[in-house]
Amino acid sequence: MKAQHFLATAVALFLGTDSALADFSSCLSGLRNAAAAGGVSAQTIASATNGLEPNDAVSFMGKQPEFTTPVWDYMAALVDEERVEQGRAMLQKYAGPLQSAQSRYGVDPATVVAVWGVESDFGKNFGKRPVVQSLATLACEAPRRNDYWRREFVSALKILDGGDIVAEEFMGSWAGAFGHTQFMPSTFMTTAVDLDGDGRRNIASSAADSLGSTANFLRKGGWRPGMPWGFEVRLPSGYSGPSGRGKRLPLSHWAAHGLTRIDGGDLGEGSAALLLPAGREGPAFLVTRNFDAVYGYNAAESYALAICVLSDRLRGKAGIQTSWPTDDPGLSREERRELQALLARNGYDIGDSDGVIGTKTKEAIADFQTRVGLPRNGRASLKVLNALKGR
Repeated sequence: MKAQHFLATAVALFLGTDSALADFSSCLSGLRNAAAAGGVSAQTIASATNGLEPNDAVSFMGKQPEFTTPVWDYMAALVDEERVEQGRAMLQKYAGPLQSAQSRYGVDPATVVAVWGVESDFGKNFGKRPVVQSLATLACEAPRRNDYWRREFVSALKILDGGDIVAEEFMGSWAGAFGHTQFMPSTFMTTAVDLDGDGRRNIASSAADSLGSTANFLRKGGWRPGMPWGFEVRLPSGYSGPSGRGKRLPLSHWAAHGLTRIDGGDLGEGSAALLLPAGREGPAFLVTRNFDAVYGYNAAESYALAICVLSDRLRGKAGIQTSWPTDDPGLSREERRELQALLARNGYDIGDSDGVIGTKTKEAIADFQTRVGLPRNGRASLKVLNALKGR
């Protein structure tokens, strides 16, 4: 009976897989037709989709760190001394293209470089998944937004058809974002520019094109030259007034309600909204329309805040002054690598100590937390690091 049950299960799994591939093949046929209707050549469609099978893109939906990670962890890893130092080096290395981008689009170099640093760590991490394969998978198998993924798929084939990007370098994130500053294909079509003048808008291999394209994106999103993105403020004791990125009010209103700059200075003129990313007990910021322009790059407040604070650090300004409301702060990438090395020293198989907190590292942390009496959550935190140091 056990053998019969095993055989029946194996057959069911086989048929299920076969059925799923058949469904994908049928969906892919529809995607090819949509691309042809969009003007993509038959040669490009064939070369990009022949033999194409789904990948694991759907498994990453809903797991973006900017929506699932505590803001203090998110900020600690993205705005650390290592990224600030590297960003300042990029400002010098690419001073020419950055100045050209500013002249054309009005966006300052620090902001553009901050986007670059957050999106791909200055070109070190583009993503390793073929863009066309990921978008086909999402268009056919995602539980929602299938029409969006289909449009992105067609845009991706148009990019290949136009010759700006070649198939071998068309790699990106699970969602199909690609290049130094991680554009979605439809964004590339409307916003990418040829800043280096070689005749191609190649954000995959040209840092200059990527920086110019990013500045153009922010300009299109409403960036206003000379306006700060915002600044940290101190709330009066017991503040219970309005807050939220969409509630922009005159700075005189905020001053009348007792808000002051974190350094004690006047708020100035104009309008801004009060951002409280960790509630009223954490850091508070008054943010302008330029913050909204950055927010438009990836609709998450923690993401936009990371870019804006990093841009301040690149200008030589101080980082966030108010402590986050936690007794267990997040770790910089250097500290994360140290944590991983200590886990390995304690016998855990976590792979490379690269500062990326993946599944193996989270499982190891959770096991270690249980062993030393810490709450079991798999989070890379200061308490875990200190406990490892003490062993």
